[in-house]
Amino acid sequence: MAEAPLLPRKDQEATGYWRSEARKLAYLALPMVAVSLSQYAVQVSSNMMVGHLPGVLPLSSAAIATSLASVSGFSLLTGMASALETLCGQAYGARQYHTLGLHMYTAIVTLLVACVPLSLLWAFMGNLLVLIGQDPLIAHGAGRYIVWLIPGLFANAVIQPITKFLQSQSLIMPLLLSSVATLALHVPLCWVMVFRTGMGYTGAALAISVSYWLNVAMLVAYIVMSSTCKETRTPPTIKAFRGVGVFLRLALPSALMIW
Repeated sequence: MAEAPLLPRKDQEATGYWRSEARKLAYLALPMVAVSLSQYAVQVSSNMMVGHLPGVLPLSSAAIATSLASVSGFSLLTGMASALETLCGQAYGARQYHTLGLHMYTAIVTLLVACVPLSLLWAFMGNLLVLIGQDPLIAHGAGRYIVWLIPGLFANAVIQPITKFLQSQSLIMPLLLSSVATLALHVPLCWVMVFRTGMGYTGAALAISVSYWLNVAMLVAYIVMSSTCKETRTPPTIKAFRGVGVFLRLALPSALMIW
């Protein structure tokens, strides 16, 4: 008489299914965690460089400016770009591959336009901090620092849609490699900007902006040159402007949830 299996066959199939799904999820999630950490480390490493400057004013100004930039700019763009998780995911699942590129262009255009009022806000951030009672020295120091982050804000408006564009296709390794390479280049660049150019703590902010644009260059080069994006990359077209309304209907609630 044959012995009964320890687990019913259906339970074994369910266990195998969950293990398979967990491996797929880990393949996507773990590299994206590393991508997020690498992008965050760019700003953290800049603050660490500033911390080696004499006095407490440079680090205080840089820390406040970094926090305000994250809340009023970078987080907002990240939230708006999250709309592409829905739009690009649906398009890729429906095999409408050319639509992914259109959605990406729509997001880039919209986010770049959003950067204009945000950059104006950052330009007057020092005066605004004084108005709300912040110490004038720290306030104006933070204002000078955040002004040099404005080019990085526009770069981030390009990075975030490209990230969602590649992520929706499960192309995670290019994101990981570009983020790690950006961080590796940023550290010596920041050191030179802070200690060798005479810019002081504002050099750290400029280094962030330059590093973000280097990341943009690497990601764009991958999309243009890689065969994996052959079906999804499309040339810029006026059609990208027609999808702004649909994009905003998803982007604004997403931004509020993250913000």
